[in-house]
Amino acid sequence: MKAPHLTTPNLPAPNQSEDKSRLECSHLLETEYRLFNREYHTHYLEGETKPRDIGKPFLLRNPSSKTGILLVHGLMAAPEEVREWAQFLYSKGYTVYAPRLAGHGTSAVDLSTRRHGEWMKSVDRGVDILKRCCEQIVIGGFSTGAGLALYQAIQKPHTFDGVISVSAPLKFKGVSTNFVEILHAWNNFADKLGMKQLVKQYAQNHPDNPQINYNRCPIQGIVEVKSLMKNVYRALSSLDIPSLIIQGINDPKVDGQSGLKIFRQISHPHAHYREIDFPLHGIVRGPVAREVFEAVEIFLDALE
Repeated sequence: MKAPHLTTPNLPAPNQSEDKSRLECSHLLETEYRLFNREYHTHYLEGETKPRDIGKPFLLRNPSSKTGILLVHGLMAAPEEVREWAQFLYSKGYTVYAPRLAGHGTSAVDLSTRRHGEWMKSVDRGVDILKRCCEQIVIGGFSTGAGLALYQAIQKPHTFDGVISVSAPLKFKGVSTNFVEILHAWNNFADKLGMKQLVKQYAQNHPDNPQINYNRCPIQGIVEVKSLMKNVYRALSSLDIPSLIIQGINDPKVDGQSGLKIFRQISHPHAHYREIDFPLHGIVRGPVAREVFEAVEIFLDALE
């Protein structure tokens, strides 16, 4: 008796392009992990450097998502700062990547040598990772990370489908920050003359999240943030993608009018502004973050 004739079902051919993108994404992510491990080891300071998991960049990949969200942490912080935000977005079906900015997740000494151009390159590499995972990218950030997100969106409008800025430090509170450029110039002068005992390289930091943030801030770091935000403010009128600007109006570190000033410079018709009434700077962690996340969800739903 003849064996029955077997037919082969019409199975979809493997998507080699998707497989290649996944491999490239994994390779780029592994490169970031190696970079972090190397810098963590080089700049580790007992009593200052946080546990490795705090500073390690992370990817929450949702295979069914076409939209990726890049979340950028703030000055003296680390990817862990935006983890609650990332997990919220992941639960809504998005792929999320949190890059580590150069000089972060290691030590304040490491940060003291960095410039905001290096932070931009850290974000650039995060964009490259998400490009391998998603068709659309929305960039967002908190504090200095928000400034970097805005600058990325201004410089690369065709790369992003939207930008989210939470408490971007257009203007700091406190008289002392008005003179950091003068102090920085003095530090350089005194250092060149060999008067290291007269150099004030760091300012004390009182973080909302001491388990994440450095307890001292390099003067150089504040100078870099102010330089970044000047560049952002000058170019905001050219921002050409939908934007959401969120500001904590009782922020003790960033002037509460910063968000509104940023919003008013944006001419794009799909620009939105939201205020959060909270007495601390950190509004992307803890119970208050729910207000931020809800505003972000509404914005993203409108983009969809």
